[in-house]
Amino acid sequence: MQRLEFFAPKFVVSTEIKVMQAPLIGAFVNAALAAVKIAGGIVGHSYALVADGIESSADVVSSVVVWIGLRVAVKPPDSDHPYGHGKAESLAAVAASLALLAAAVLIAIESIRQILTPHPSPHGYTLIILAGVVGIKWLLSRFVSNIGQSVESTALKSDALHHLSDAMVSLAAFIGISIALIGGPGYETADDWAALLACLIISYNGARLLKASVDEVMDVAASTEYEDKIRRVAGRVEGVVEIEKCRIRKSGLKNLIDIHVVVDGDMSVRRGHEIAHQVKDALLASEHRVADVLVHIEPH
Repeated sequence: MQRLEFFAPKFVVSTEIKVMQAPLIGAFVNAALAAVKIAGGIVGHSYALVADGIESSADVVSSVVVWIGLRVAVKPPDSDHPYGHGKAESLAAVAASLALLAAAVLIAIESIRQILTPHPSPHGYTLIILAGVVGIKWLLSRFVSNIGQSVESTALKSDALHHLSDAMVSLAAFIGISIALIGGPGYETADDWAALLACLIISYNGARLLKASVDEVMDVAASTEYEDKIRRVAGRVEGVVEIEKCRIRKSGLKNLIDIHVVVDGDMSVRRGHEIAHQVKDALLASEHRVADVLVHIEPH
């Protein structure tokens, strides 16, 4: 036990550093890619590439918002926030989702305008830019998503989806520009149609992520699988007869738990109190990201 406690703090610090670094890395990469794509799109007569750059610019803002939300979420409880600051992470995810939907609307409006306005075909070198962007954004999406999945961070999952959406916009632009170059005269708007199609994909992902974020703000119930894990940990404590109720709500990167534990009705109050503390300690020491536990004792 002492050895585990010795190494635990290092693990926590390492995890927090990764969580904080992920959105900042995304912001810097997006800023660089946005500049390259917008410049390349203007010079190369490709609005799909410009739209892709605009979406990357929105991702910069989104990543910064996620970073701020995570910074607030990991703060410990205080007198004004006795349950901690975890909801800041969910609010950051809501903001990131809304930014994703706003970017989709803006790109769609400009894509339609470009479709209705005659313009020259894109230059072939824009395909080279897009190919590189697709690869970079896909790798960045996987990097952020893996960290988000490991700590169950909706905000980081939202940020990863931004990167993946950017990769999809770039891929759609690549296909559209290819069609425009191969088709020749009459196909100049192919990349604009591709950008418009990508907006539908971004909108769908944004709406799906917004629902998940709002659910967290509204304290949606945890998954049955996660609840079963919590019940098993509590049920292994000596003196616990069964688990009656178990309510779980996500707060930031961890969970708050209210659990009703059934014990022998003839045992002393002191012994029941000891069992309650043992249940709480077992859950806090588990690997299931538990921030705090309220244990209610029920007589069998």
